[in-house]
Amino acid sequence: MVNSFYSSHELSRMPFKALGKNVLISRFARFYGIEDMEIGNDVRIDDYCILSGKIILGNYIHISAFCALYGRFGIEIMDYSGLSPRCTLFSASDDFSGGYLIGPMVDSSHTHVTGGKIVLEKYCQLGAGCVVMPNLIIHEGVTIGAMSFINKNLDEWSIYKGIPAVFYKKRSKRLLAFFR
Repeated sequence: MVNSFYSSHELSRMPFKALGKNVLISRFARFYGIEDMEIGNDVRIDDYCILSGKIILGNYIHISAFCALYGRFGIEIMDYSGLSPRCTLFSASDDFSGGYLIGPMVDSSHTHVTGGKIVLEKYCQLGAGCVVMPNLIIHEGVTIGAMSFINKNLDEWSIYKGIPAVFYKKRSKRLLAFFR
């Protein structure tokens, strides 16, 4: 049987800034700027994910297949949180207004890139296909419906959905009983 995850020995030879225990990373995932990435314990990163830039993953994190985390200005995902398939997190954004050129191959004097750190606090889950824009906090216990667009901070223990994501209803804190 072929295992599509790197062995713990193989992972230990990768130059992560920090790497915890019981980490499963697909051989088909790609990392850019790996020396700026910190990965906690009990983390799984599935096939065809792209992680780039300054990324901190806490403990008990699952990054599902085809997710992309662009961490130029930083992305932090705290304990017991996860991304369903095809989520994209952008900590930076080009200026599409027409006053600047766009793209990584253009000299930076002709571009206008802005952004800020994205933080997902504990117990958050993004549904499939969500897009998260720069410089925001998804507060503790938030869940977000599939295909939602997140462009502002989201209040704790709530459920959001839509384009842009809007409040749907409060979320139960029952799961916290597992940690007492």
